[in-house]
Order: sequence, then structure tokens, then C-alpha cells
Amino acid sequence: MTTGERNRAALVDELLQQIGETVGGKANVSTVFGDAVEREGITVIPVARARFGFGGGGGGGARESEEGSGGGGGGGVSVSPVGYIELRDGSATFKRISSPVDLLALVAAGSLAALAVKRLLAG
Repeated sequence: MTTGERNRAALVDELLQQIGETVGGKANVSTVFGDAVEREGITVIPVARARFGFGGGGGGGARESEEGSGGGGGGGVSVSPVGYIELRDGSATFKRISSPVDLLALVAAGSLAALAVKRLLAG
């Protein structure tokens, strides 16, 4: 491995480490479980789904004598509410928040199940 290749590899490694630390720093319990809210003896804890991802890459010149190298990367996060935990009278209950996408998935799954049953009965 040439000096240029080692330098590019080190650059990519450093970039990936920085992206991982930045994105990973956001991955904590408060991202998924929000702050609890208490009213009239009921405590509600919001619950969300969190997804994190990152990637990176590097490059270089076609020949050792050419000028050029590079690196790049990026990361992202997606957080969406899924429900809440309700604490009341010493018990905890999870309450799901439904969305139109959930209903669409249920209808699609029901349609596929009905089609499968129809094919089984016909065959």
C-alpha cells in the first residue's frame, strides 16, 4: 500500500468515525421515550421509533502521479411516534397510535390472506 493510499484510508476511517460519533450521540433513550407527562394521577410516556444510519467513502486518482483524492459521508435519523405508555393505578398499558399507513398495511395483508385462502380452496 502506497503512502497516498494509506492517507486516503486514514481519511475515510476518520470521516466514518466522526459520522458514527455524531449520529450515535443522538441515539439515546430520550429519542425513543420522551419526557413523562403527569396529570390527575395518570402518567403518560411518549414512545417513538428511531432509525439511524450513516455511510462514507473515499477515492483517489487513477495513477499515483495524479493529483486527487477525496472522501465523503453522511448520516441521517428518522424518528416517528408509535404510541405511549400510560401509568395508572400501579399498572402500565401501551397504547398504539394508528396512522393511515397502518390501516393500508392491514388492508393489504387481509387482501393477500383472502387471496391465499381462495387459491387453497380452489385447488
